[in-house]
Amino acid sequence: MLKLTTAFAVVVGDHYTRIVKLRILKQVMMISKKIWTGIAGCVLFAAIAAAQTSNAAQTPNDAQTPNSAQEPNTLTPQEKQDGWQLLFDGQDLKGWHSYLEKEAGRDWSVVNGAIQLKKTNQDPRADFADLVTDGEFTNFDLKLEWKARPCIDSGVMFFVHESPEYRDSYDTGVEMQIADLACTVPDSRVLKERSGDIFDMISDPVEWVNDAGEWNQFEIIADHGHLQLFQNGHEVIDTHLWDDNWNQLIAGTKFARMPGYSKYHAGHISLQGTEPKGDPGVKLWFRNIKIKPL
Repeated sequence: MLKLTTAFAVVVGDHYTRIVKLRILKQVMMISKKIWTGIAGCVLFAAIAAAQTSNAAQTPNDAQTPNSAQEPNTLTPQEKQDGWQLLFDGQDLKGWHSYLEKEAGRDWSVVNGAIQLKKTNQDPRADFADLVTDGEFTNFDLKLEWKARPCIDSGVMFFVHESPEYRDSYDTGVEMQIADLACTVPDSRVLKERSGDIFDMISDPVEWVNDAGEWNQFEIIADHGHLQLFQNGHEVIDTHLWDDNWNQLIAGTKFARMPGYSKYHAGHISLQGTEPKGDPGVKLWFRNIKIKPL
């Protein structure tokens, strides 16, 4: 009888031990599940945050501001070694003149190290005619910075052929557009007329432009017909000039009626003087204009 009781106690004890072990194991599994759930949540949160950061990097609000560490209108020793040349020294308009004129028009001046366009509604055309370089360029890497008041409509042109048979720079030159479309056109999302576009020709889906009153950077690389445009560090256009595709693009624009447009493989750089629309005053600034022949 004693042996049976002892055996029963052993069986009961073993059963109790197994129950305790099962309960402990269950608790461990529940704790582990909570831990893994927490880890999974952290991973998911991190993934969402990373995706949001990636998406934010693709918005125009994150457009880069030109590097302010370097003194404006100067070249670093490395830039000099690489062959860069200043087209504007921050002091005067030497090396520039208004289109079809001998000197720069009166509306163009140098203020605080920047080329400034200031106009009134009574100014004759010669005063605000496009400012063009004295020299001509064929293959080049051009960099410059610009800043504008709201409602601006301007641009930077290249391969401009200066001749009395052409009234304006845009009759021959290809234009990288500068515009505040919220003012200049009813639909601020119109393509091919936004800052960074090749005017009336090619547009980038994203407008990498800073707000009015802030500096922006353009880079134009023209190398044997291969054309790349950058705005605030972002490539916005990559195309080829003078091939069949380019000619087809021209055929669908107003430039089809302009026989000199984009016909010249060398020409002047031009800063467009805007028409005296709206309120007069300072409209536009340029600085850090430099070029490297290729």
